[in-house]
Amino acid sequence: MATVNKNLSVYDKNSVPKAKNFRFGVVVAEWNEAITEGLYNGAEEAFLENSVPAEHIIRWNVPGSFELVYGCKKMLQTQNVDAVIAIGCVIQGETKHFDFVCEGVAQGIKDLNVQTDIPVIFCVLTDNTMQQSIDRSGGIHGNKGTEAAIAAIKMAFIRQQASLSHQKGNQNLLSTGPLRIEEGTPLELKE
Repeated sequence: MATVNKNLSVYDKNSVPKAKNFRFGVVVAEWNEAITEGLYNGAEEAFLENSVPAEHIIRWNVPGSFELVYGCKKMLQTQNVDAVIAIGCVIQGETKHFDFVCEGVAQGIKDLNVQTDIPVIFCVLTDNTMQQSIDRSGGIHGNKGTEAAIAAIKMAFIRQQASLSHQKGNQNLLSTGPLRIEEGTPLELKE
């Protein structure tokens, strides 16, 4: 597995843009709740560690992972958010149900990313066993929720910078290397 040699909760805080002015939506599946709560807790903790105010984290619950796509779509349509995380957990069973749910959710999240201007982060565990999910929701491999929150912050930042770059007419701004936003100077770059 890709996570065997990686802890999902470890990230370089210096590589994370300032996030205090961003708002995030988190849509959480209730199915496999022990796992999805762990993932949500990891995401929430990472947001708070990176200066996102608690009131800027909007959480909605949906019954299961298949419903994440609709929940995310409605979040995008009705809330003023800079990115959304879809949190779910599907564990392999004896039937093809696993394949259909995983494929549908992955394609649905991809479609939202193509159709809208707000990034949707895929934080759906698709494991073979419950233990694998435990290991990735705060266990020995860290927390995929943490990784998803950091991805959401980075994608919200890219969206913001692309919008500012377009408004300023500077199409090369994003290709000049790593960007860092300093408080009060949204377009200032530092090398």
